[in-house]
Amino acid sequence: MRDLISFSDTSRVWIYQSNTPFQKKDLEQVNDLVLRFVKDWTSHNHLLRATGGIIHDCFIVLVVDESKAGASGCSIDKSVRFIQFLEQEFNQNLFDRLTFAYLEDEQVRLIHKDDLAQSYSNGTINDETLFFDNLVKTKGDYLKKWLVPLKESWHSRML
Repeated sequence: MRDLISFSDTSRVWIYQSNTPFQKKDLEQVNDLVLRFVKDWTSHNHLLRATGGIIHDCFIVLVVDESKAGASGCSIDKSVRFIQFLEQEFNQNLFDRLTFAYLEDEQVRLIHKDDLAQSYSNGTINDETLFFDNLVKTKGDYLKKWLVPLKESWHSRML
């Protein structure tokens, strides 16, 4: 994501995970749409200082530095409508909260909540498997806690 380093660690973050990776042919277009959205994103007619992008082919990350103008209910609604547009435009599900993502051999793997315990039992995943926590709220947490071992993740409650 462009300019992320210049955002404070308290900047707000929203992460939307697709239930399947975006097709390679669509990645550039999706990223361009995200960049256009954040460039024009407003709250009560005030331009938000925002950035965003597509990460690992299946995560859309939006970041807002609220030091000048905060994201309000209306601006958050705009972002949700934008994500819904992306869902329809690219035939993706970006609101599936029952599919989790983890990293294996530098590849993002997706697993349904109902398959988590079985995958743990058979050794496909273990306490050290790195899971993505899409519930992080700030840039600081995004950088430090987005990807954590299963044993430190809220996902471990599903075992």
